[in-house]
Amino acid sequence: MENDLRTGLVIIPTFNEKENIQRILEAVMALDPLFDVLVVDDGSPDGTADVVRQVMATYPERIYLKERAGKSGLGTAYIEGFRWGLERHYDLFFEMDADFSHNPADLLRLRQPVADGEADVTVGSRYIKGGQLENWPADRIMLSRGASFYVQMITWMPVHDPTAGFVCYHRRVLEAIDLNRIRFVGYAFQIEMKFASWTLGFRIKEVPILFADRIEGVSKMSKAIVREAIGGVIEMKWRSLFQSYQRH
Repeated sequence: MENDLRTGLVIIPTFNEKENIQRILEAVMALDPLFDVLVVDDGSPDGTADVVRQVMATYPERIYLKERAGKSGLGTAYIEGFRWGLERHYDLFFEMDADFSHNPADLLRLRQPVADGEADVTVGSRYIKGGQLENWPADRIMLSRGASFYVQMITWMPVHDPTAGFVCYHRRVLEAIDLNRIRFVGYAFQIEMKFASWTLGFRIKEVPILFADRIEGVSKMSKAIVREAIGGVIEMKWRSLFQSYQRH
């Protein structure tokens, strides 16, 4: 039987997502059960925040906007969102991209195992049975699968898609992790959050999803992000031998 949980909070970091943000917000607003949304915008010069404010007028108690002066990294956006939601007593926290690579309807599938008490963290996975990739070139698929295998080999973490960015956390996970010890701000942030959750003994369940490449806008992937992830995994594993992620 499903626990009595407060409305989930979907955190969406944005930078130049004007083409997508209104549609993604409307799609989340249409879901049942209800989800609130916090958009964390890093000073998008294309006017993304202005579009969010327009949609907020229709949903004044369900859509929120946090504006930052410039690009501060994906990880810091999510951590600010986690802290914002913890202060407002949300029970479920969702990470989701703004570009429709994550299907908003799959929020319901991520929510269910955590709401039912079967897991503490759910991961929208491309690399378990039923998971799929759409419109990805072969070299990018090889890079992504190779990165996932590399992370598993270094960390021993039993997650097939550790770089996935479509995730649900129960608040008890975020309350247990010392968020000040999360070091990475790029895509390695996704690995480190799962690793921190796993090392603290929380149950992680992967849910198969279809991951579609973005149609509108420009990818934020860069060589610097890839370098951070490659070197960061070894550093993260080494640090974990001497320092816990547990909040004291």
